[in-house]
Amino acid sequence: MANSGGGAVCNGKLPNHKKQSDSSQNGNCTKNGIVKEAQQNGKPHFYDKPIVESFEEAPLHVMVFTYMGYGIGTLFGYLRDFLRNWGIEKCNAAVEREEQKDFVPLYQNFENFYTRNLYMRIRDNWNRPICSAPGPLFDVMERVSDDYNWTFRFTGRIIKDVINMGSYNFLGLAAKYDESMKTVKDVLEEYGVGVASTRHEMGTLNKHEDLEDLVAKFLNVEAAMVFGMGFATNSMNIPALVGKGCLILSDELNHASLVLGARLSGATIRIFKHNNMQSLEKLLRDAIIYGQPRTRRAWKKILILVEGVYSMEGSIVHLPQIVALKKKYKAYLYIDEAHSIGSVGPTGRGVVEFFGMDPGDVDVFMGTFTKSFGASGGYIAGRKVREGLLVSI
Repeated sequence: MANSGGGAVCNGKLPNHKKQSDSSQNGNCTKNGIVKEAQQNGKPHFYDKPIVESFEEAPLHVMVFTYMGYGIGTLFGYLRDFLRNWGIEKCNAAVEREEQKDFVPLYQNFENFYTRNLYMRIRDNWNRPICSAPGPLFDVMERVSDDYNWTFRFTGRIIKDVINMGSYNFLGLAAKYDESMKTVKDVLEEYGVGVASTRHEMGTLNKHEDLEDLVAKFLNVEAAMVFGMGFATNSMNIPALVGKGCLILSDELNHASLVLGARLSGATIRIFKHNNMQSLEKLLRDAIIYGQPRTRRAWKKILILVEGVYSMEGSIVHLPQIVALKKKYKAYLYIDEAHSIGSVGPTGRGVVEFFGMDPGDVDVFMGTFTKSFGASGGYIAGRKVREGLLVSI
């Protein structure tokens, strides 16, 4: 059985010591739990270093005081809402008109409550307006509030050279005006600002086709499709790949766009522990043995959803083991490389290149242009025709 720490997996099987010695003579070997194959020139094809993940845990007193702060803030929030309802305290938030009270509310109850009573207290730490390129250092426009963060006003002062700790501009491509910006300017002048909108509105242009060919060439795959929004690339395309009667196996730390796409698809969703190969294989084995609930029919498709680099934790997917399990159980693999494309691998081609694997081992590549490439939008890439999937690229 595959695992995330020690045992190596080769096409879904654990090699014994005899097989290891035999494979070493043939140019293949296993080291540190990662399969390593030798190319004709003798250089390792697979990434041959152990994947070591270390996550610092918050001290107990920090967690206790954090939850206490949330609890106290929530209690006072309900108290203040009570005072606002009775007109004792002025309500500065946007409210629906009395004539519309019988309509479906525009806002979910707790979401609105959280924004009004908790986030409002600390919102001056977010959405800070900047007035320079988003490089390692940028300039921030100073603002103050006279009504406890309900509204802000600018003082006119510019805070220079603030350290940028929150940018997705991984490679610095959006930090200065250069030749690439001139190209963008020329295209906008020729095609208009709608060139990046949905193709239902503007149609497919030669620039779309040029970009798709370039993405496919960069990823070493047969074809690619580009979209105007990275989040929607996941949430709108997963439902095109799977539906009712299909099974999605999703990593517990997947991005919200993957989660939304899975829910919109109508497929059955099961969660496996983060980068835990035992958890994933158990779900795969059960899916094969038991099939769909009640009917016990075989699943139409089994799709594994993972990320290349997980955005909140910074951990990297254990791709060789997942590919081995995917091949063993005849599943499909969908990998979100929003945070790994352009920043991982010797030439920035993502986790497949990082591990030295064949791009054909991954059924669907997804990525965005909003991080490393300093632009907007996303892409889906892979083979032109993938047997068993609903759509062709």
